[in-house]
Amino acid sequence: MHITRISIFQCDLDLKKPYYLSGGRLRFDRLDSTVVAIETDEGLTGWGEGCPWGSTYLPGFGRGIRAGLEELAPQLIGLNPLVPDHVNLVLDTALPGHPYIKSAVDLACWDILGQRSGMPVCELLGGRYGDAVPLVSSVSTGSPDEMLQTVRDFASDGYFMHSVKVGADVALDIERIRYLTSNTPATEMLVYDANRAWLPSEAIAVMNGVADLQATFEQPCETYEECLHVRRLTTSPISLDEVIKEFHDLVRLQADGAAELVNIKIGRVGGLTKARRMRDFCMAFGIRMLIMDTGGSVISDTAAAHLAHATPERYRVATWDCAAMLTRATATGALADNGVIRAPLDPGLGVAPIADELGEPIAVYQ
Repeated sequence: MHITRISIFQCDLDLKKPYYLSGGRLRFDRLDSTVVAIETDEGLTGWGEGCPWGSTYLPGFGRGIRAGLEELAPQLIGLNPLVPDHVNLVLDTALPGHPYIKSAVDLACWDILGQRSGMPVCELLGGRYGDAVPLVSSVSTGSPDEMLQTVRDFASDGYFMHSVKVGADVALDIERIRYLTSNTPATEMLVYDANRAWLPSEAIAVMNGVADLQATFEQPCETYEECLHVRRLTTSPISLDEVIKEFHDLVRLQADGAAELVNIKIGRVGGLTKARRMRDFCMAFGIRMLIMDTGGSVISDTAAAHLAHATPERYRVATWDCAAMLTRATATGALADNGVIRAPLDPGLGVAPIADELGEPIAVYQ
């Protein structure tokens, strides 16, 4: 089997309401998503999606994916998509770095591999653990009352874990954290996510200011070194997210004892192939994981659900349903309901793109 044609679609994904993170300093109304269709000489088509969370969250942006694919597409024609590791080697040789550009291609290859083998991707990635995977909510920055109402709305939909966006200033964040924690049942888990907003001194002040709560904090500072400094001067559990970009970041985290949790975002690390390697490392060293994508529609959510479903429940914490925040659907795929999501049982990713939503491709390579 070999790749004969690659079609690129661009989709503007409007959010149902404005979303604020990193203490409110970053605002988002719309996501720029790139959907990739890879066709083969045997008539199989694989689908993938790459969608940075805007242009200000991480070093990546929607147009960057499409520019990178223009560079990489000639290297892909003729490759065997049934061997994703080899495809990744070719991509990394042709364009070092820029993993977010390559994720959609990798997802499409896994989709083809699953279709050809007659198996859902989760089974190729290790199995299907449990009936469903818990979802984590995403609570935009706002007043304490607004944020609590959002948490309660998610809880009424079956969610038991909430990613709460903080990072404004020390006094306000301490107020938010104490208010939300005191008004949330112990059966629910709150993770306070600063998305790199705090300076180390601010993170230390907030985390020590609520140390009696033993709250969990995600990505308190910009760099790994800053987060490690905070870790050494605080006692609260820490989850690292944005600084986990490559496999060696996990090796360093484990050696330093830098965190109890990691957030593996498949789009950020380059797709399922590389995320699976990172997942296996975390399992070997007893590091629990959130497994999700950076953003996107049902296609990327479904891919993340497959890897999360293929991860034993002892090690996985939750995944994310970004599609629930959007005003439109690009495809059908993983079913999210009552605070959980299930990877499809169909071979491959199990996604079915909606042609009218995708429109015509903006580029075709063959």
